[in-house]
Amino acid sequence: MYLTTFDPFTRDFDRIVRRAFAPAYQRASFPQGLAMDTIRRDGEVVLRFDVPGVELEKIEVTVEHGILTVSATREETKAEGDEQVVRERYVGSFTRRVRLSENLDADAIEASHADGVLELHIPVREAAKPRKIEVSARKELAA
Repeated sequence: MYLTTFDPFTRDFDRIVRRAFAPAYQRASFPQGLAMDTIRRDGEVVLRFDVPGVELEKIEVTVEHGILTVSATREETKAEGDEQVVRERYVGSFTRRVRLSENLDADAIEASHADGVLELHIPVREAAKPRKIEVSARKELAA
């Protein structure tokens, strides 16, 4: 296993607090965090995060002590005099934390952003890649 979700208690606790104390028009739906897809390819793991409407400068990716943190902020665009009638799009900060396995090379992560999708490529360390072991005939010991 290359990845594990980090600290689900915090995510659930935050969701409960938001639902309890958010204004009524915001309670309808809150995301659980940044939606993420994980793909395993030969020699790497690819993570894809949906970040539609988030400017590139508002995305932050960090790794500390084996924890990958992806944060993004989507700001509200509202002209002066506008009155909010319905809010279905969430604005604010989103964060997702993922514990990286020691089999992944956190120092070689590459990130790109296109069409509202943040994509991270995390290479698998050479030592963790499958390798073929040569089997040789056993040599008879001289007595």
